[in-house]
Parts: sequence; structure tokens; C-alpha cells
Amino acid sequence: MSTSKTYFLSDLHLGAACHNNAIAHEQMIVQWLESIAPHASAVYFLGDVIDYWFEYQTVVPRGYVRFLGQIARMADSGIKIVWLKGNHDMWMTNYLSEHLGIEIIDGILDRTIDGKRFVLEHGDGMGEQSRGFKILRQLFRNPVARRLFAGIHPRWTVGLAHRWSAKSRSGGAIADSHQITSSVDALAEASQKYLQANPGVDYFIYGHLHVVDNRIIDSETGARMILLGDWIDKFTYATYAADEGLITHQFKP
Repeated sequence: MSTSKTYFLSDLHLGAACHNNAIAHEQMIVQWLESIAPHASAVYFLGDVIDYWFEYQTVVPRGYVRFLGQIARMADSGIKIVWLKGNHDMWMTNYLSEHLGIEIIDGILDRTIDGKRFVLEHGDGMGEQSRGFKILRQLFRNPVARRLFAGIHPRWTVGLAHRWSAKSRSGGAIADSHQITSSVDALAEASQKYLQANPGVDYFIYGHLHVVDNRIIDSETGARMILLGDWIDKFTYATYAADEGLITHQFKP
């Protein structure tokens, strides 16, 4: 087994109502992180790690202490922790980076890892999206809207955010096979366009769709697109090591 692996996972949705036991779900993820720590050089979380996160100037949401403590311990031990914002945890500012010692990325991350070039993004910012989704995404990332939202007491906003998330999930935002196929194909097409403008990428890795996929998107270069699935019912992730290449896995809780 390689002693220097990079791990990629997304869509843990810690604290979401879809988990029968949110604390048990968090404990399971922490135990898995503990198990990989001896041979991890870096861990990349590709968004929607927490189902809802909003940092006020001096207040952060309650909960997730086991998970945050574990990634802090990993960062303290020298493991690089990178957290890309998703559409559920986009309202992070500087708390996690300053207090946990991790790197926060908003948008596309184009980075060379162990000699291979990776493009990483949650996935909501790539590919074709519905007009309604685009409007909401722009609104939620608008600094004025953020300041206005921060002025509302958390007793209202936290409950609203969790109800919105639960309704979206129960409504089947990505429910039927045709829509899934269309969304995956749109990400592949967006990756191909990025590759044409930025040659030399080896791997495109995304979350967001809660779908597992691993396909070649350029036959000449062998560039691949990997979709990471989720940690709600799939428990899937990917690893990269120079002596093993990129491998997708499923954790058995």
C-alpha cells in the first residue's frame, strides 16, 4: 500500500435531515478519516461537506465538532486539507482556514498533484444549469445578499436552510435517469471545452450530482472525468498515488 495518497470525496452533507442518525453518520466519517490518516498526504473535500454552513462575524454553526476536530488533527500532523465550496457550504469565510489550518477554495482549482494535473470543482459551476439554478447561485453568492441574510437572526435562517435542503432532496432535483445522463454529459462537455482552452489536464473531478462516474473525455490524451458520488448512501471516493494512478473506491460502513 502506498504511503503517500491523495484522497478526493464530496457531498457528505453533514447534519442533513436525510441521515437517520446525524451523529452516527459523522462518527462513521471520522473513523474513516482516522483510518486513512497514516497514508494520506492530502485530502480534498469537493463541496457540500456540511448541509448548511453560514459564518457570522463572531458566530459559527453548532455541531460537527468531531469532524472538524479530526480534520484539524490531520492538518496539524502535516496532511494537506483542501475544502472546495459547494452550493450548500458556499458561505464559508476565514474561520476554518484560520482555526483549522486548511485551504478553502471558491470555484475551479487547477493544480498539479504528484506530477499529474487535476481540475477540481464542486460541479455546480460547470456545465449547463437551469436558468432558475443560475439565478439562485448568483443571488446566494452576491455580497449584498449575504450581508442582508446575516442580518436575520439564526433562529430563522438555520431552520429555513435545512427545510429548503430537505425539500430539494425529497423533490428529486436529480431524480430520473434521463436528467442524470444529461447532467453528467453536460459536465463532460464543459470539461472538454476547458481542456481545449487549457491543454494538459489529466483528471477532472467533481461532486454535486451524487453520481459515480469515471470516463475518458479525450481519447488522444486519455484525460478522464471522475464524479465522486456521495456519503449519503454511496460512500464513494477516489485516491491518487504516483505508483497506483487514480482509483475509485467504495467504503463499506
